[in-house]
Amino acid sequence: MSGTGLQVLARRIERCRKCARLVAWRERSAAEGKERRGERYWGRPIAGFGDPQARLVLVGLAPAAQGANRTGRVFTGDRSAAFLMAALHRHGFANQPTSTGRDDGLELPDAFMTAAVRCVPPDNKPLPTEFARCRPYLEEELRLLPRARVLLALGAGAWTQVLRACPGAFSTPRPRAAFHHGARLALPEDGQVLMASYHPSPRNVQTGLLSAAMMDRVLEEVRRELDGNGTPTLGAQERSRG
Repeated sequence: MSGTGLQVLARRIERCRKCARLVAWRERSAAEGKERRGERYWGRPIAGFGDPQARLVLVGLAPAAQGANRTGRVFTGDRSAAFLMAALHRHGFANQPTSTGRDDGLELPDAFMTAAVRCVPPDNKPLPTEFARCRPYLEEELRLLPRARVLLALGAGAWTQVLRACPGAFSTPRPRAAFHHGARLALPEDGQVLMASYHPSPRNVQTGLLSAAMMDRVLEEVRRELDGNGTPTLGAQERSRG
């Protein structure tokens, strides 16, 4: 049932034209990319992708111009996707270490990938009104993922939007955990846990803000959480870099 619901939602998302600025930008980016690369671009909003029975839900910020806006699938076809998929594969959440196109055979056992905003934004910076218009899609995806246990926010923007999408999250006891790499926050609904990683952007990886070892430690904690063994705290050095 949830798989069918996700498919219906995906079709609605792909037809969305709520934000005039984002519609214009995604279509312009697609047209310019096609002219430059001689390749047909998706140029539409991006729905989530993965296992309808996933216990792990990864939430990014928005599609990338040369990634999802080109390929039509979240975290597909760019360096962020390459870094993330290699990590997911190492930890058993992907059947292969690459994510290059919609027909590449990728499967995400026990994982689902999505984004807070569904269209590529100028300068990778959605406006508050654009976050708000897109948030119902994230809320509905989360409702249609009945086994979701760990929500992994990739970046501070995703962390904030997941909190806003989860009923009662802003009423959790204070002091509520702020975003940092390795952050963990128990959510009030259904025993879910929100965890955090720096976004696997080329800039974060190239500057050393996020390494493969750091990503591995977060995913190891995700595995422990899913297995019911609790989650240790990451080291103070990584927390201080948030």
